[in-house]
Amino acid sequence: MKIRLTNVRGRVLVAVVAVVALTAFVAACGSSSNASNTPAPATPAAGASSAMTSNVSIQNLAFTPKTLTVSAGTKVTWTNNDSTVHNVISSASISIDSATTSTFASSTLSQGQTFSFTFTKKGVYFYECTIHKTLPAMHAEIVVK
Repeated sequence: MKIRLTNVRGRVLVAVVAVVALTAFVAACGSSSNASNTPAPATPAAGASSAMTSNVSIQNLAFTPKTLTVSAGTKVTWTNNDSTVHNVISSASISIDSATTSTFASSTLSQGQTFSFTFTKKGVYFYECTIHKTLPAMHAEIVVK
């Protein structure tokens, strides 16, 4: 069988160009303006505050974290990670005997659903799950600085 040498060279050249292009693409995607090449910060965990968003997890019949401190203007998102329904309703205190207020209120959240509220004014905001009001872990607070 006769193989043309020019055909093999052409295929090798195409393969080399493809490898160089792929290497350049991968390097460009992975590069950062940070000269030290330190990895980007991880996504904030539940309760960790980032630029203007923060998260609260509802799981095991509890709000996590129990106290969340954020800056004014931060959007807080509650996620129901429980198999049972919950809600998020502002309240007058962290006590299980507290009255609800009209600052914010979610609808009933099924597993996987979220509710968000943006805190624009400094202060301490208490909230609870009125469905499970008798459980101390279903009462928490947001501190806005």
